[in-house]
Amino acid sequence: MEVILRQAVEKLGHPGDIVKVSPGYARNFLLPRGFAYEATPGNKKRIEQERQRLDAAEESRRTAAQEYAGKLEQVSLTFSARVGEEGKLFGSVTSADIAQQLAEQGHTVEKRQIDLKEPIKALGVYRVPIRLHADVHPEIKVWVIKQ
Repeated sequence: MEVILRQAVEKLGHPGDIVKVSPGYARNFLLPRGFAYEATPGNKKRIEQERQRLDAAEESRRTAAQEYAGKLEQVSLTFSARVGEEGKLFGSVTSADIAQQLAEQGHTVEKRQIDLKEPIKALGVYRVPIRLHADVHPEIKVWVIKQ
């Protein structure tokens, strides 16, 4: 069955894409949740108009994210922590800690936007990427120093 995606669906496509899926997946998941339309000639016209609107909105979000990324790249955070032997921390610096310190400095970033693969458990300087948009990933400096 062919459907036209209204929203980005992971591992399937982006808004406006015409994709072929199994009929059960379309009937039971995509169509009831409003993620897709059935690919009829009328819906193809409708999705083209919607795509233009979505592209304009996406471009404005991307521009806003790039402006905010410029501000975030200037940020440097410092965490002081108790350290054991060989420079290993008692505890760790997590994305929640980073988000909290960013909030204290007046930057609104959710902890799920911070792309920290695993918590920081050693002293040093780290470059931590932040996902503001699919195309915009600024990095901030995180210093972990001895208390």
